[in-house]
Amino acid sequence: MSDRVDVGDKAPGFDLPADGDDQISLKDYKGQTLVLYFYPKDDTAGCTKEAIGFTERIKDFKKAGAAVIGASKDPVKNHDKFIKKHDLAVRLVSDADGTLSEDYGVWVEKNMYGRKYMGIERSTFVIDGKGVVRNVWRKVKVPGHVDAVLDAVKAL
Repeated sequence: MSDRVDVGDKAPGFDLPADGDDQISLKDYKGQTLVLYFYPKDDTAGCTKEAIGFTERIKDFKKAGAAVIGASKDPVKNHDKFIKKHDLAVRLVSDADGTLSEDYGVWVEKNMYGRKYMGIERSTFVIDGKGVVRNVWRKVKVPGHVDAVLDAVKAL
């Protein structure tokens, strides 16, 4: 397992398949703030609330000069259905092989009802226009999270 990315680190680059049969790279956001959030699974309760939360505030993020991208291991076709079903305004990338999750240190051992398994830890990273990580949230609780991220983006 890789090291965890922390504030002040250079953000690990990526080039991944995205919703709408697209490809998204960290380089695409050079000179712009990027909010990269990791979530466990498309169309589950917490993940849906989080994606809708970011969607509801997407204009505020854009006004603050930031783009928002969600990442999970789900395939692109699932992302497309998820976006359509909930009318999401965030971009979603598919980290099917888990490399991005490993690079950011969010692929962790979880424990539910005494059962241990590997999964994505709900986490958010704010990356500045120079590719430096400026804020990190781990073990995110969805309520109030989007507002906290937006406040951090505005403070850059």
